[in-house]
This record gives sequence, C-alpha cells and structure tokens, in this order.
Amino acid sequence: MIQYKKIKQISPELTLCYYNQIPVLELNHPHLGEAKVALQGAQLLSWKPKSEQQDILWLSPIEPFLLGQAIRGGIPICYPWFGATKKPIHGTARLALWKLSHFDIDIEHARIELVLLDQQHIVEAKVVMLFSEKCELIFTHYGKQAAQAAFHTYFHVGNIEQVEITHLPTVCFNAVTQQQEQVSSSRRITQHTDCIYTLETPTNYILDHQFNRQIEVTHQNATETVLWNPWHSVMSAMQEQDYQNMLCLETARIYQLLHFGESIRVTLARKKSN
Repeated sequence: MIQYKKIKQISPELTLCYYNQIPVLELNHPHLGEAKVALQGAQLLSWKPKSEQQDILWLSPIEPFLLGQAIRGGIPICYPWFGATKKPIHGTARLALWKLSHFDIDIEHARIELVLLDQQHIVEAKVVMLFSEKCELIFTHYGKQAAQAAFHTYFHVGNIEQVEITHLPTVCFNAVTQQQEQVSSSRRITQHTDCIYTLETPTNYILDHQFNRQIEVTHQNATETVLWNPWHSVMSAMQEQDYQNMLCLETARIYQLLHFGESIRVTLARKKSN
C-alpha cells in the first residue's frame, strides 16, 4: 500500500510528493498528459500522453517504494555498470537520490533535468527528460572513468502473447543459454527471454494488438539493445502473472563505454496500429 504525501507545488504543472519513502515528481499537463519521475535513480515511472488510456510504461503494482531498493518498472538507469558483474546489480545510480536542477514547462513542451552529484558535489551524470507528443530521455556521463549505461525501459503491454517486436537484428547473444543465436528480425515472446543485440538500425517497434497501438522506440548513440521478459521466473517486486503485461526493450552502451561528455538517448512515440 502506497502512502502518498504532497510536499511542494513547484509549478502549476509540477508537484513534489512522496510515495512511501521515495520522493517523486508528478507532472500533470493540461495538453501533454501525465508523467511521474522518482528522484531515486532519476527514474521515469510513468508516461501517459493526454490522448492515451493506457500508460506507455509498466510499473509493478506491488512496488514498495523503499529508499535504497531498486524500483521495479518505468525506466531505470543502469550506470556506471550494466548487469551483475558488480554489486549492486546494474550500478549505483538507480539507488542514489538525484537532484532536480532545472525545469521548463510551456503549452507544448515540458523539460525536466536531474543531476547525480558525487561526494565532492560535482556532477557525475545528468538526465534530461523531454515531453511533447513524444517522450525523450537523454543521459550524459560526466564521470572521470569510462562507464556503461542503459535505459532499462519497461513497456506496458496488453497481453505478451499478442505483442510483436520488429526491426531487430537477426543475431543476438542469448543470456539464458549463453550462446549467440540466429533469430528472426520480428520477435514474439513465448518464454524467458534475455537477448542482447548489437544495434544495426536505430528504431524498433512494439506492436501491441490488444491495446491497438504501436510504440516506436528510437535509440541514439547506443550500441546495443536488450530484449527481456522473465516469463515465470521469480523476480523481486513482481507478481507471478506480471510478465504477461510487460516487456523490456533497453537502450544501452555495454561493450563500447561512454566517455566524459558522451550521451545516449531514447525516444518513445505512440502510434496507432494500422
């Protein structure tokens, strides 16, 4: 159960509140729709365009919102490493509290900027979120050491068995079998899936027949994308059946590290199905 507490009305459209232990920015824009951003991890939790009945992003219905615990859903930022090669898994940035450094909201656009400060209060990383008819996230690395980074985007789907992901490469590394595999460019998920692709084209599409929509996902300055769904595997802060309504299509720099001042960007656009 979420205990909601309003802290501050930052602007007519932007509110700071708490979900249990986590500070969250709520954007409610009369023309653009709604978005929610956790300050822990600079994590976009929700994006619901004005004309949309269903959220574009998936967030666990049993997320406890505990400080220092990774939030299951939305768009976690994996940084400065990806995966379980070190602890905590997917890096420290998603567990740290970020600072709202700037915002700008007008009738057609909303811009939110958050920064991650190191122990000397020097900016280590920055995330810019842009909301219009699209949603864009830009992550910039300012650390001294080269780093991995990824937007680990959880997409909300109507029924995983009625979803198709298209325009993928035809070779992937299957992290479940630990083998490189030849695969179709159009994928349907029917089992535990964890595939790392080297990007060949910048745009993929998620065709959701139950929600009657396409989500266009454009990766910029990324070198990999990762397709993930745990299927029946037990995951923290997920119910057994939750895999049916989500999939992850990630925007990543895993093998080609980010250097000072380099960015990755993901753009999400909702389109009507044909």
